Amino acid sequence: MRHRFCVRCALLGSVVFVTPLAALAQSGAEVIVLDEITLKSKRDVETQTANPVTNIDQQEIDDRQAGTIAELVDTVPGVTLVNGATPSGSGINIRGFGANGTYGTDQMVMIQVDGATQGSEELYRLGTQLYTDPSLYKTVSVSRGTVGSFEYGSGVVGGIVRLETKDASDFTGGVSGYKLRQTLEAASNGDGLTSSTILAWQPNDDLEILGQYVFRKMDEQTDGAGEDVGAEPFKLPSYMLKAKYTFGAARDQSVTLSYNDTQTSENDVPYDQFGLGGSSFGNVDRDVRTRTTVLEYEYDPSNPLIHIEANLSHADQKIDSTYIEGTSPYGPAAGSLGDADHRYETTKLTVKNTSRFQTGSAEHDLRLGAEIIRKKRAEAVSAPGGTDRRFALFAVDDITWGGFTISPAMRYETQKLRRQSDASGSNPQTEYDNDAIMGGISARYEWSNGFSAFASAAYTENLPILDDFDKDSFMNQSQKARVYEIGAAYDAVDVFSGGDTLSLKANLYQSDIWDVTSYSGVAEVEMRGLELEASYSVASGYYADMNATISKGDALGINGEETHWGNAPADSLYLTLGKRWGEKLDLSWEMLANARMDRVDRTNRETPGIGVHNLRATYRPQAGVLEGSEFRVGVENIFDKEYRPHLATRNGAGRNVKLTVAKTF
Repeated sequence: MRHRFCVRCALLGSVVFVTPLAALAQSGAEVIVLDEITLKSKRDVETQTANPVTNIDQQEIDDRQAGTIAELVDTVPGVTLVNGATPSGSGINIRGFGANGTYGTDQMVMIQVDGATQGSEELYRLGTQLYTDPSLYKTVSVSRGTVGSFEYGSGVVGGIVRLETKDASDFTGGVSGYKLRQTLEAASNGDGLTSSTILAWQPNDDLEILGQYVFRKMDEQTDGAGEDVGAEPFKLPSYMLKAKYTFGAARDQSVTLSYNDTQTSENDVPYDQFGLGGSSFGNVDRDVRTRTTVLEYEYDPSNPLIHIEANLSHADQKIDSTYIEGTSPYGPAAGSLGDADHRYETTKLTVKNTSRFQTGSAEHDLRLGAEIIRKKRAEAVSAPGGTDRRFALFAVDDITWGGFTISPAMRYETQKLRRQSDASGSNPQTEYDNDAIMGGISARYEWSNGFSAFASAAYTENLPILDDFDKDSFMNQSQKARVYEIGAAYDAVDVFSGGDTLSLKANLYQSDIWDVTSYSGVAEVEMRGLELEASYSVASGYYADMNATISKGDALGINGEETHWGNAPADSLYLTLGKRWGEKLDLSWEMLANARMDRVDRTNRETPGIGVHNLRATYRPQAGVLEGSEFRVGVENIFDKEYRPHLATRNGAGRNVKLTVAKTF
């Protein structure tokens, strides 16, 4: 295996940065500064941290008109979708890890909803199991790599997707009273229809209550050639209830309780949601229900040494399927797989305290916490059942001294795996105990001129999982990984013209994994790449957002054979150019380009380069009878191109016109 950074990636990345900046500099004299100043692009670049993180706010969530959680994050550097247009048969790949064509996860990408872990089971050909609606959420944070993961879990190599649900005060503005928000959306490709109804009530300053119901449906979609893309029609009703109560003499304590529920039924659909097995596995009737309950307590007094947060969550997903006789040539063998019912529940308690203090001239932001996790899964064909109990301690300290910020982090985790014997007694009860110490450190220095440089190193372990009960050699062996990163950022105003703003961030990374348990026949994996992010806006309202990813992966088999890493994504470039007229109107053009991908192994195929273009418009009347209304029009794949992104098992959808109307009363 080779252990070196890709110099070609760095050189290509510098060209991507320098070329557009030179062009902007030459045209700077032509920029006209208007009285109304708008300093905002579509998405902020997080230049103030060494962690490679991207945050998507409520405005971008609304403007993207996404139909799934996956479609919310597909423009984040390092993120590639395995399908993504439907909640079934889709998955999220980050830096070459996560979803693949066999399972929806490899345990190296974590997904959390209000702190509850979701969609993390290796169920054969069933995708990520992330059945929830994007309309329920107000922010999405994607943290890539390992260094920022120790507060949230172990074994994270690709990254973490963290979603936060809406609050009543987001609509009431913290003022007593009611607010009603109704959103309707229609999509031309697949005759999609979505309705979201939100009722926010704040009876007083201390109590706020929110209820939301979303109904989303989609029929069969077609690709650019007019052919069915192979994704099954779906109906996805979801609802959420959330209440927050603030109390204490200084109103420094709060309790928040939330519950969200999503369910869907599919009749006479292929068992294989990825569509790779043809009719081999037959068809099933499938019912899926996902429920998440979260209870949060926060105590934030005036004492800087105390800020306590406690989060108790319960995530429960049930997948019931019934095999349809005669639909598979393999008969009873396919029937036993198709009739398998899955249920898995994860209960987690996280308690954390944040202390802010000084030692000499250094300022500390110290987070200390403990976590108790209990995962329970029912026994099913291809999915061993049992319990996975864990206890973890973690500490992260952001130490600021002058222009330096140094952040050491550590996590210690213990595990007790237990498999219950099944009804036939063929699987005797077994137990395994494991533990691991993980940690990392990042360092960042910021100069007064807006430049900063950073580097990090992290080590993590994937402890054995319930899915591997049938592989004795894996049950006392953890999967290990090291991730190194180095990069630079720049953030300044008045760069090329008065009132403009420019943000840039470049990040080189290398991920080394050994003692591999997530993939059969693989001993080591190495991924390395370059991620670029940039945003630029001028006072007249014009803006540009760009991100790019260049990566390469290698794998070493247990037989000593070295090959390309089959889950490595294609090199990609995402570009948005737009113009804002205050808060009233926003027009933008988007382009997603993937380079030709020929660095493949025998498990996947080469894909040609692609370029897909979208147009988006948002109109918010600021006065008159339509004040408080929002109108959005999106035209995705405007040239109706036939294409299949690398790693996807289905073609992308053809031209799709989306119309959204929203009103807050």
